[in-house]
Amino acid sequence: MQTNRPGLALDFSLYLDAARFGAAAMVVVAHLLMLRLIDGPVAAFVPDLGREAVIVFFVLSGFVIKYSVEQKHASPRDYVVARCARIYSVALPVVTLAFVLVALVLTFSDVAVTTGYQVAKAYIYFPFHMLFAGEFWNLAETPPWLLPYWSLGYEVWYYALFGIAYYLSGARRLVLLAAVLLLVGFKLWMLLPVWLSGVWLYEWSKSHAVPPRWASAGWLLSLAALCVFKLVDADIYLRAYGSAIWPFPGLRLISADRYLADYAVCALVLINFACARSMSFAWLRKVKRPVRALAGHTFTLYLVHNLVLMAWKAFYPHNPANPGDLALLLFAVGVATYVLGFVTERRKGAFERLFRGLSERASRLVVPAKAGTHT
Repeated sequence: MQTNRPGLALDFSLYLDAARFGAAAMVVVAHLLMLRLIDGPVAAFVPDLGREAVIVFFVLSGFVIKYSVEQKHASPRDYVVARCARIYSVALPVVTLAFVLVALVLTFSDVAVTTGYQVAKAYIYFPFHMLFAGEFWNLAETPPWLLPYWSLGYEVWYYALFGIAYYLSGARRLVLLAAVLLLVGFKLWMLLPVWLSGVWLYEWSKSHAVPPRWASAGWLLSLAALCVFKLVDADIYLRAYGSAIWPFPGLRLISADRYLADYAVCALVLINFACARSMSFAWLRKVKRPVRALAGHTFTLYLVHNLVLMAWKAFYPHNPANPGDLALLLFAVGVATYVLGFVTERRKGAFERLFRGLSERASRLVVPAKAGTHT
């Protein structure tokens, strides 16, 4: 979408980066509440927006993926390499760390770990998690101490579905789409519209725009509507209602049991992003470098924080009423995210080279070099 307003494209890019980091921070807060690491009276005033943050990630992911393949003119190989590098640059080191850490805990302490059976059979569960199969059909498995990993069981397979739909055609596309949809199961079908809404928003924004005089009002209204949505417990009601009307008792909703609330939040996120696209966020330009830096650690923060929280809760005598303990815990999360960033997101280029080399080797195996001409 063309615009004559200077700085608007930069503003929107910075806004999306800020939204990405803000969503990750909301997930951290949600897990602080879930693990009761924040005092009860204080916790009553702290919003639990963890699930809503995941919906932000899904919409943003669809939007960015469509932008990336269109603006960068990525080939199918480029797409696969970029997606693998993005995911495995964080997932591989963090899941490895989780298995090692929990193995040490089980060996040298008496701390109970409910997912200890995965460490005992790491030869099965580690590759299982590297395939992001934890949300297939009736499954509900996340790596030890990595609860946020569940969303990758959705998002990674949405990448695969998008790549098939975008790069292939004809019968091959239909067959592969059907095969992948059959493989992943009904839970991923239910939240696929949320991810695809981000793709739709990108397409819509190329030829449409919210009039600037309405954009600010719409942006504020979307945030206000989300606040009301949470204050009246509409998400809780919709979760219960969605489970009550679910007609397939043999198919467990588990991580998809909030699907009705997810659709409602998705609509608010779409309104918010569409309006933000027409707004000026000049103040974000003044903090461009820290915003970019924080956004560059978002994926690591999203996964690593739960390892820190679980270890902290297991070994440190945390006092939820002590602000000093909470500040020290958040500092530990920040340090862990920063340090691990050196072997995760900051090493994405190395992973890209690795996957590009693997893809080239695979191509040579599938399509051998043409033999010399014989006369």
